[in-house]
Amino acid sequence: MAVSGASGGGQVLSLDSLVRLRRGLRSAAVPRRLPVPDGMTAPLGCDAVAVPTRFGPLIMPRLPRVGCVYADETHWWWIVPSDSDYALEWPAGVRYVTGAVVLDTPQLIHRPDGTVPYTPPIPLYLALCRVTGTTPTWSRQISA
Repeated sequence: MAVSGASGGGQVLSLDSLVRLRRGLRSAAVPRRLPVPDGMTAPLGCDAVAVPTRFGPLIMPRLPRVGCVYADETHWWWIVPSDSDYALEWPAGVRYVTGAVVLDTPQLIHRPDGTVPYTPPIPLYLALCRVTGTTPTWSRQISA
């Protein structure tokens, strides 16, 4: 296959080169929203809370209700309503992601019964504080 350059000449690319280029495009990290499963709606919008994988199994049993949870090799992702970070300082190591936009393609590991994908953010926040040994923001002493 010939590829035209600015000078009007062509460069010949082998099939191997084209296949490598195509694979490179597929493996490049592309930001994507975590998908809301079929049959569910997100009337409050979606953000996500990313937690290191080692904390995921410790958090699940501490929550009264669990929404959609996704996992990849390094993180578990909880879907929360948009703006759930308002007035909260999430513990160190926890990442709040506006719009639930991620670079990897995590797999859905928990789907709740019902039609909304949300984990309630305050119980999630408290469970994360407990597991990480962090004092919740509103319980910290204020220094003068």
